[in-house]
Amino acid sequence: MRPGRPAIRSTTILVVRRDGRTAIGGDGQVTLGQTALKHDACKIRRLSGGKVLCGFAGSAADAFALLERFEKKLEEFKGNMRRAAIELAKEWRTDRLLRRLESLLAAADDQTSLIISGDGNVIEPGDGVIGIGSGGMYAAAAARALLRHSALPADDIVREAMKIAAEICVYTNDRLTVEVL
Repeated sequence: MRPGRPAIRSTTILVVRRDGRTAIGGDGQVTLGQTALKHDACKIRRLSGGKVLCGFAGSAADAFALLERFEKKLEEFKGNMRRAAIELAKEWRTDRLLRRLESLLAAADDQTSLIISGDGNVIEPGDGVIGIGSGGMYAAAAARALLRHSALPADDIVREAMKIAAEICVYTNDRLTVEVL
């Protein structure tokens, strides 16, 4: 967050992998300071001809700039998401203008789930669960419990875990967008 500007919050993105299916979900709330400005924003995008799902947390304008660059990296590396993510993270960290972008990406294809950050990190969780944004850790915890103690498919786990996060995090709502690979 830049000094003198209100925090832009209100994002929860969750990725879950189960039985060869990958689901990603995002809530719809956009908050400026203490005010919910919008309730039905879509924070999930399909990239690389629909083969990569990507969600973002943070500034929407910054996220769209990063999504465009990520899509170009996916094209450059012929859909190799891991390589595209690493190259984006390197560029994000070293480019003076990109370094100022305030966003975080969660990306998934049919084999890999990654968190991509501006400090050069590309993180692949061991269990395929990613939670980012204000309610990300609540949603991830709920998803892990559902993975361990239910037979629900990935998309249902995303929906249920996101509902739980919305009950806990004031910056998360229950108007969800869920996409599945």
